[in-house]
Amino acid sequence: MSSNYREDIRRVLELEAEAIRSIPVTTDYDEVVALIYDRVHQRGGKIIASGMGKAGHVANHMATTLSSTGTPALFLHPSEAQHGDLGIIRENDMLLVLSNSGKTREILELVELAHALHAKVPVVIITGNPEGPLARESKLVLYTGGPAEVCPLGLTPTTSATAMAVIGDVLVVLMMKRIGFTPKDYARRHHGGYLGEKSREAGNED
Repeated sequence: MSSNYREDIRRVLELEAEAIRSIPVTTDYDEVVALIYDRVHQRGGKIIASGMGKAGHVANHMATTLSSTGTPALFLHPSEAQHGDLGIIRENDMLLVLSNSGKTREILELVELAHALHAKVPVVIITGNPEGPLARESKLVLYTGGPAEVCPLGLTPTTSATAMAVIGDVLVVLMMKRIGFTPKDYARRHHGGYLGEKSREAGNED
């Protein structure tokens, strides 16, 4: 490996790490956790996570991780929502949408359609643009800090996607603590593979 590559690797790692350290820690997280607990764990709803492109992949990851740790969530593709999948949304649910620009057309349309179906469904956005049109349509905003992309072109979602994924991990950890999620709870939802075995062993130690 050339020294130039090593320098590039170090630069990417440093910039991404700095972006994570620069994510604002605000009381909005307290409010988002309270909202999730109310909608999902008290009213029996679920989180509907959505995003377009790379943000969509991150949203899907968030939904599956939340579900496996006791907070039911699913991913809804914003384009498929316009062709019938919108029907998955119920009145006690909430939307968790991801858009770095804060103005993704498909997500704006999803929010509009969701509110036409259930006017009081709250929206939480994870975004690099807390003043954008999606933020104005949202009940709560989690700001990534708007980091510059490490992509040499400054275009490809790289650092922004990392920041979104980390915020998702923060929400997972906060919700696990809020509901008192245990290894036994994890084992009930994760029967297969190494993690299933490990969680059952940990649950038996309780």
